[in-house]
Amino acid sequence: MTTDFTPFAPLARLAADLGAGRTTSRALVETALARIADPSGQGATVFTHVDAARARAVADAHDRLRASGTVLSPLAGIPVSVKDLFDIEGEVTRAGSTALRDAPPAQADAAAVARLRHAGAVLIGRTNMSEFAFSGLGLNPHYGTPLSPYRRGIAGKAGKAGDERVAGGSSSGAAASVADGMAAVALGTDTGGSIRIPAAFCGLTGFKPTAARVPKTGAVPLSPTLDSFGPIGNSVACCALVDRILAGLAPHVPAARHLEGVRLGVLTNYVNDGIEPEVADAIDTALRHLDAAGAIVSEVRFAALDRLPEINRYGFSPIEAYAWHRELIAQHRDEYDPRVLTRILKGEPARACDYLDLIAARAAVLEEAQATLWSRFDAVIAPTVPIAPPPLAPLAADNDVFAQTNALVLRNPSAFNFLDACALSLPCHHHGAAPVGLMLVGAPYADDALLAIGRGVEAVLAPLR
Repeated sequence: MTTDFTPFAPLARLAADLGAGRTTSRALVETALARIADPSGQGATVFTHVDAARARAVADAHDRLRASGTVLSPLAGIPVSVKDLFDIEGEVTRAGSTALRDAPPAQADAAAVARLRHAGAVLIGRTNMSEFAFSGLGLNPHYGTPLSPYRRGIAGKAGKAGDERVAGGSSSGAAASVADGMAAVALGTDTGGSIRIPAAFCGLTGFKPTAARVPKTGAVPLSPTLDSFGPIGNSVACCALVDRILAGLAPHVPAARHLEGVRLGVLTNYVNDGIEPEVADAIDTALRHLDAAGAIVSEVRFAALDRLPEINRYGFSPIEAYAWHRELIAQHRDEYDPRVLTRILKGEPARACDYLDLIAARAAVLEEAQATLWSRFDAVIAPTVPIAPPPLAPLAADNDVFAQTNALVLRNPSAFNFLDACALSLPCHHHGAAPVGLMLVGAPYADDALLAIGRGVEAVLAPLR
């Protein structure tokens, strides 16, 4: 068995190696499967289902196609993991829960999964997640909790407990699968940060597209208003390629935009409350590099952010989740993670007028964002998460610690789901330091433009990495 859990090379390099005959799809898949199966790794926790036989068969098929001169896309023949929120034909979609374990197998692929398959992706397996995607920390009492690569296996005082850090959620297994080289890229979902948080905690790149960019057919919903489907990968280009495939667009990665003259607005309110010094230092260092590269870096205060806690007294996610879950809760209440059930039930007392008020308040905030942010800046910057990956043990032991930490990690990214923005999380920490994500946010439907800026930012920050 291998003990190498380093990430795969970026997708462009894998595609080039496949094209030049330096590797095969079968070899890539065997590497991924070996890492998943290795008892010294966390594959049994990261994946809830692995279809090794089918993955091998698909890989062999792509190797034969390539030998005959047919390559479906730059993703063809490359192992991809799929969050357990998406339907895959013939498989049960459990959504990280035991309440759905007896559900019938899916009759068809989710739209996003079908697009990956049509592009030639080799689906390596289904990844673990926060139950029903309703947590930013990734704890799962049913299937285990995937861990960040950071400080994994380091012994605590007197060698008693380890210092394991959570991978973040809700796409916890998605990020861990990429970080540990069990997949080259992962399909996740993001309703309040569920792609960007685990990307930040695992030192990866994650992209949350504008919500309407990728069809939502065939996935278990959390909040149809806010749900967004996107990738976690090893670079902006990796995310951009998968995003365009998911969006039904030609698989051409937007070219990097030079940063000279790019207008970057650095948020000064709301997003920095409770920030840890090491996160603040990493963000400040990144901003100095961007300024030196010629970007026009300006501070901006967006007052509407300070009103979000009151506006979201109920919030779209609890209201819409309760509407979907109420019958399942009636039948399987005792099978729910109590921490998730509490959040879903927050939506139960909401009235129709509360929901309509929420819709109206959001519309007003979107107008303010257009005037204050999107008309003035090419992208807005904030810490993805104001803290480093937190230790697992206190979160699992104390529900109050869990609730407070969960609210803190969700705060920044969820603000931009509310604004219907597109957003990238990029690693900006020094090599070996605690992982820190720099969040770049663009206006609704400015996805390709943001990805181009993200590639430019990534190049400038590369020396830090």
